[in-house]
Amino acid sequence: MTPAARVIFARVRTMSTVAALAAVAVSVIASAFGASGTAPWQVWLAVAALAAGIPHGAMDHLVTVPSMRVGRMALFVAGYLAVTGLAVAAILTWNVVGFIGVVLMSAVHFGIGDAAFLRQMADEKSSKSRVPWAVYAFPAGFLPVVIPLTSSEADSALNLVNPTLRGWDQGIGDLLWVVTLAAGAGGIIWLVVGGQVRDAVDLLALALLAIFTPPLVAFAVYFGLWHAQRHTARLVLEMPGALSRAEQSSAAGFTKAVLPGIPALIGTLIVAVGLTWWTGGNLSADYLWVTLVIIWALTVPHMALTWRLDRAALREPAMV
Repeated sequence: MTPAARVIFARVRTMSTVAALAAVAVSVIASAFGASGTAPWQVWLAVAALAAGIPHGAMDHLVTVPSMRVGRMALFVAGYLAVTGLAVAAILTWNVVGFIGVVLMSAVHFGIGDAAFLRQMADEKSSKSRVPWAVYAFPAGFLPVVIPLTSSEADSALNLVNPTLRGWDQGIGDLLWVVTLAAGAGGIIWLVVGGQVRDAVDLLALALLAIFTPPLVAFAVYFGLWHAQRHTARLVLEMPGALSRAEQSSAAGFTKAVLPGIPALIGTLIVAVGLTWWTGGNLSADYLWVTLVIIWALTVPHMALTWRLDRAALREPAMV
C-alpha cells in the first residue's frame, strides 16, 4: 500500500468510528430530553444515510473484471441486474423469509469486508496475526445488524419499514441478542489481550451504536458512514486513476472512487420511486421499504463479486 493510500485508509477509519460515536452521543442526548423512540424523521435520516452508501457497490465491475470489453460488459451488467431483479421479487414476495436471508447475508458480508479493510491497512512488516480475523469479523458484522433488530425498539422501527417484518426472529430474538453481544464482548477482550487495541475500539464503537441508537439510525449510519466508506477506500487500491489522484490529495483520490457511483445512486432512488408507485404504495409510507429492498437485493451480486477482493485481503499480514 502506498503512503497516500494509507492516509486515506486511516482517515476513513477515524471518520467512520467518530460517526458511530457521534450517532451514539446524539441518541443519548435525545433520549435524555425525551425524544427517544421511533419517529418519522428517522425514516428520512435513514434514507439519507443509506443514499450515502449506495455508490460504493456500483464499481463491482472494476473489482471483478476491470478489462472487460464492451460486449461482455453489457452481458455482465445485464446478468448483475437480473440477479438483483430476482432478489427484489423474492423479498417483495416472501417478506419475512427474504428478510431473514438478508440479515444473515448482510452480517457475513459486513464482517468479512470490515476485517478485510483492516488487513489491507496493516503494516506489511507485521508478523502472523496474533488474533484470527474471524474474531473481529463475526461481531463486526453481526453487532450492527442483529442487535438493533432484536432490541426493545425493533418492532416500532420495523412497523415504519414494513409491519409484516415484526416477529421476524421467530421467537429467538433474546437468544440472538445475547449470543451476538457475547461475541462482541469476547472479541473485544481477545483483541485487547492480543495487543490490537484500536481494533477493539472499533468493535466497542459498533456495540455502542447498536445498543444506544434507534434501530433505523443504527443500521443507516453503519451502512452509509462505516461500511460503504471503508469499502470505497479499498476501491482506491483497485482504481489506478484514484490511486494517482491520491498521491496529490487523499480527498481527491477518495472522491475519484466515489464519483463513478453517483449515477447508480440516482438510478436507485428513481427506481425506488417507480417501484413504490408500481406496487401500489405511497412515498411517505413505503419509500424506505422499497429503497431497502433494492439495496438488499443489490447486496446479493455485490457480496459474491467482492469476495475475490475480500479473500485476497484476508491473506495479508495481521491487523494493527
